[in-house]
Amino acid sequence: MTLMRFDPFRDLDRVAERMLSGGLRAMPAEAFRRGDEFIVMLDVPGVAPDNVEVTIERNVVSVQATRTSPRQEGDQVLVDERPHGQVSRQFFLGDNLDSEKLGANLDLGVLTLTIPVAEQSKPRQIKVGSSTDQQQRTIDVSSGSSEQHAKA
Repeated sequence: MTLMRFDPFRDLDRVAERMLSGGLRAMPAEAFRRGDEFIVMLDVPGVAPDNVEVTIERNVVSVQATRTSPRQEGDQVLVDERPHGQVSRQFFLGDNLDSEKLGANLDLGVLTLTIPVAEQSKPRQIKVGSSTDQQQRTIDVSSGSSEQHAKA
Protein backbone atom coordinates (compact mmCIF):
# COMPACT_ATOMS: atom_id res chain seq x y z
CA MET A 1 0.00 0.00 0.00
CA THR A 2 1.35 3.43 -0.90
CA LEU A 3 0.53 6.78 0.66
CA MET A 4 1.77 8.86 -2.26
CA ARG A 5 -0.11 8.84 -5.53
CA PHE A 6 2.03 8.54 -8.66
CA ASP A 7 1.82 11.61 -10.87
CA PRO A 8 4.06 11.52 -13.96
CA PHE A 9 3.39 15.21 -14.70
CA ARG A 10 4.44 16.53 -11.27
CA ASP A 11 8.08 17.07 -12.21
CA LEU A 12 7.07 18.59 -15.54
CA ASP A 13 4.79 21.05 -13.69
CA ARG A 14 7.64 22.03 -11.35
CA VAL A 15 10.01 22.70 -14.24
CA ALA A 16 7.38 24.69 -16.16
CA GLU A 17 6.49 26.75 -13.08
CA ARG A 18 10.14 27.56 -12.47
CA MET A 19 10.78 28.56 -16.08
CA LEU A 20 7.64 30.69 -16.41
CA SER A 21 8.23 32.53 -13.14
CA GLY A 22 11.78 33.52 -14.07
CA GLY A 23 13.34 30.92 -11.79
CA LEU A 24 11.48 32.07 -8.68
CA ARG A 25 8.70 30.23 -6.98
CA ALA A 26 5.79 31.93 -5.28
CA MET A 27 5.89 32.18 -1.50
CA PRO A 28 4.14 29.07 -0.18
CA ALA A 29 1.51 30.10 2.36
CA GLU A 30 -0.52 28.63 5.19
CA ALA A 31 -3.47 30.49 6.74
CA PHE A 32 -5.67 29.64 9.70
CA ARG A 33 -7.77 31.18 12.46
CA ARG A 34 -6.70 30.92 16.09
CA GLY A 35 -9.22 32.44 18.47
CA ASP A 36 -9.74 36.08 17.54
CA GLU A 37 -6.82 36.25 15.07
CA PHE A 38 -6.12 35.12 11.55
CA ILE A 39 -2.57 33.94 10.99
CA VAL A 40 -0.88 33.79 7.59
CA MET A 41 2.56 32.16 7.34
CA LEU A 42 4.72 32.60 4.23
CA ASP A 43 7.99 30.83 3.46
CA VAL A 44 10.74 33.29 2.52
CA PRO A 45 13.97 31.36 3.19
CA GLY A 46 17.19 33.32 2.90
CA VAL A 47 15.45 36.70 2.88
CA ALA A 48 16.55 39.38 5.35
CA PRO A 49 13.86 41.42 7.17
CA ASP A 50 15.08 44.56 5.33
CA ASN A 51 14.20 42.84 2.04
CA VAL A 52 10.56 42.16 2.94
CA GLU A 53 7.84 44.74 2.32
CA VAL A 54 4.28 44.36 3.61
CA THR A 55 1.70 46.93 2.49
CA ILE A 56 -2.05 47.30 2.93
CA GLU A 57 -4.31 49.17 0.57
CA ARG A 58 -8.01 48.99 1.34
CA ASN A 59 -8.57 45.29 1.99
CA VAL A 60 -5.54 43.95 0.07
CA VAL A 61 -2.32 42.89 1.81
CA SER A 62 0.68 42.75 -0.52
CA VAL A 63 3.93 41.04 0.42
CA GLN A 64 7.12 41.47 -1.60
CA ALA A 65 10.40 39.75 -0.78
CA THR A 66 13.75 40.05 -2.52
CA ARG A 67 16.26 37.23 -2.32
CA THR A 68 19.75 38.39 -3.23
CA SER A 69 22.79 36.34 -4.13
CA PRO A 70 25.77 36.35 -1.77
CA ARG A 71 28.17 36.13 -4.73
CA GLN A 72 30.77 38.80 -5.23
CA GLU A 73 32.61 39.96 -8.30
CA GLY A 74 35.30 37.47 -9.24
CA ASP A 75 33.52 34.43 -7.71
CA GLN A 76 33.59 31.34 -9.91
CA VAL A 77 30.11 29.79 -10.08
CA LEU A 78 30.08 25.99 -9.83
CA VAL A 79 26.39 25.35 -9.16
CA ASP A 80 23.52 27.87 -9.14
CA GLU A 81 20.18 26.22 -8.32
CA ARG A 82 18.93 28.70 -5.72
CA PRO A 83 16.40 31.18 -7.06
CA HIS A 84 17.15 34.89 -6.63
CA GLY A 85 15.13 37.99 -7.32
CA GLN A 86 11.75 39.29 -6.23
CA VAL A 87 8.62 37.33 -5.32
CA SER A 88 5.25 38.74 -4.34
CA ARG A 89 1.93 37.61 -2.99
CA GLN A 90 -1.43 39.28 -2.35
CA PHE A 91 -4.23 38.43 0.07
CA PHE A 92 -7.73 39.87 0.19
CA LEU A 93 -9.00 40.59 3.69
CA GLY A 94 -12.64 40.35 4.67
CA ASP A 95 -14.44 43.30 6.24
CA ASN A 96 -14.50 41.40 9.52
CA LEU A 97 -10.74 41.84 10.03
CA ASP A 98 -8.94 44.83 11.59
CA SER A 99 -6.24 45.64 9.03
CA GLU A 100 -5.11 48.63 11.15
CA LYS A 101 -3.70 46.20 13.71
CA LEU A 102 -1.97 43.80 11.28
CA GLY A 103 1.36 42.55 12.64
CA ALA A 104 4.31 41.06 10.75
CA ASN A 105 7.26 39.05 12.08
CA LEU A 106 10.08 37.27 10.21
CA ASP A 107 11.73 34.39 12.03
CA LEU A 108 13.75 31.46 10.67
CA GLY A 109 12.68 32.17 7.07
CA VAL A 110 8.96 32.31 7.87
CA LEU A 111 7.03 35.58 7.63
CA THR A 112 4.06 35.49 9.99
CA LEU A 113 1.21 37.96 9.55
CA THR A 114 -1.35 38.25 12.35
CA ILE A 115 -4.64 39.99 11.62
CA PRO A 116 -7.10 40.39 14.50
CA VAL A 117 -10.83 40.05 14.04
CA ALA A 118 -12.50 43.49 14.25
CA GLU A 119 -14.29 44.16 17.53
CA GLN A 120 -17.65 44.64 15.81
CA SER A 121 -17.27 41.21 14.16
CA LYS A 122 -16.46 39.24 17.31
CA PRO A 123 -19.21 37.00 18.63
CA ARG A 124 -21.10 38.56 21.50
CA GLN A 125 -23.99 37.40 23.62
CA ILE A 126 -27.29 39.22 23.34
CA LYS A 127 -29.60 39.19 26.35
CA VAL A 128 -33.03 37.94 25.43
CA GLY A 129 -35.90 39.74 27.10
CA SER A 130 -39.64 39.26 27.16
CA SER A 131 -42.68 41.52 27.18
CA THR A 132 -42.87 40.98 30.97
CA ASP A 133 -39.30 42.33 31.24
CA GLN A 134 -40.34 45.43 29.26
CA GLN A 135 -43.19 46.12 31.70
CA GLN A 136 -40.86 45.59 34.64
CA ARG A 137 -38.26 48.02 33.19
CA THR A 138 -41.01 50.62 32.84
CA ILE A 139 -41.84 50.23 36.54
CA ASP A 140 -38.15 50.51 37.53
CA VAL A 141 -37.66 53.68 35.49
CA SER A 142 -40.77 55.39 36.86
CA SER A 143 -40.67 57.61 39.94
CA GLY A 144 -40.94 54.71 42.35
CA SER A 145 -44.59 53.96 41.61
CA SER A 146 -45.39 50.30 42.13
CA GLU A 147 -48.10 50.11 39.48
CA GLN A 148 -47.27 48.43 36.19
CA HIS A 149 -47.30 50.43 32.97
CA ALA A 150 -47.54 48.80 29.58
CA LYS A 151 -45.12 50.22 27.07
CA ALA A 152 -46.97 51.86 24.21
